[in-house]
Amino acid sequence: MKYYIIAGEASGDVHGANLVHQIKKFDENASFRGFGGTNLRREGVNTIKDISEMSFMGFIEVLRGLFKVLQLLNLCKKDILENKPDVIILIDYPGFNLKIAKFAKKRNIKVIYYISPQIWAWHRSRVRLVKKYVDMMIPILPFEKDFYEKYGINVEYFGHPLMDELVKYKGINFENEKSHIALLPGSRKSEIKKMLPVFCETARINPQEKFIVAAMSIHQISFYEELLVDKPDNLVIEIDKTIELLVGAKVALVTSGTATLETAILHVPQVVCYRTTKTSYYLARRLSKVKFICLVNLILNRELIKELIQNKCTPLAITGEMKKLLNDKNCVEEIMKGYDELCEILNDAGASERAAKAIVENCP
Repeated sequence: MKYYIIAGEASGDVHGANLVHQIKKFDENASFRGFGGTNLRREGVNTIKDISEMSFMGFIEVLRGLFKVLQLLNLCKKDILENKPDVIILIDYPGFNLKIAKFAKKRNIKVIYYISPQIWAWHRSRVRLVKKYVDMMIPILPFEKDFYEKYGINVEYFGHPLMDELVKYKGINFENEKSHIALLPGSRKSEIKKMLPVFCETARINPQEKFIVAAMSIHQISFYEELLVDKPDNLVIEIDKTIELLVGAKVALVTSGTATLETAILHVPQVVCYRTTKTSYYLARRLSKVKFICLVNLILNRELIKELIQNKCTPLAITGEMKKLLNDKNCVEEIMKGYDELCEILNDAGASERAAKAIVENCP
């Protein structure tokens, strides 16, 4: 079959690549084309646009990039018409992908949505679009299955693909190697611009600790360096080494998102730190239907991980929570118990393979 896959950001590129790898096992005639990054290309996907051109976050940031998004949408639709795929696999990225779902469904192309957009948190009206234009929804968070079933949507939950990637590290004792504070400022430029200066100042007021920024090669190293022109000597940058940095970290300071789950699965104590524009924050507060922004807290339905958001996200506040994790053994033990509970909920490894099998079996 001919598959068209669309990933608009770094985590989607990683999970999409794992899915493509598994689809090949069940469909020996599979060919792939679409939008994505390095990981999808490594799996043989012919990408016509890179995720570096598609990453927008926040209400204001999306509005500023609206013209570019429209250009990408037109390019994508034209490419789909010319290449006539049998199946379209959409990965998160709802503002873009739901429009493509509508376009594809009207042309009788099978639509699979892998990794649900967070419409349960805001934009719940979008669930009508999912029901109308998506043939199968494959979420990766356990509570999402119940959410979609309430609306009569065809939904299957196979576990979280992060477990596939991180299972080899799970349960290993790296105690003797833990030497630094890992800084995970996010994958989108807009969030990195907000968080990296805050992390830089946190490092400056804690000269006794070593801080390492987990940078990503989808952005030029100069982008990070420009945000850290006055960085202290105890702060360094490493590119594409997020897992290695987490494995060796005493504590992680993490911008909310999939990285919070990575950190939890690897059993690293963490503080969630998040800032955005004032307008985006105000609108998010008005529209959000959930109590937490950290996926760990959302899945466990309690605040296991401290969330420092917007005005509360200051170098001094971060330092206070970081020192608590460095010095309070009881606090850390409680977090580790919560991480164990989380891993049980997320299921064992094999989610990507199970999802791939379901896609091939349910498509023409």
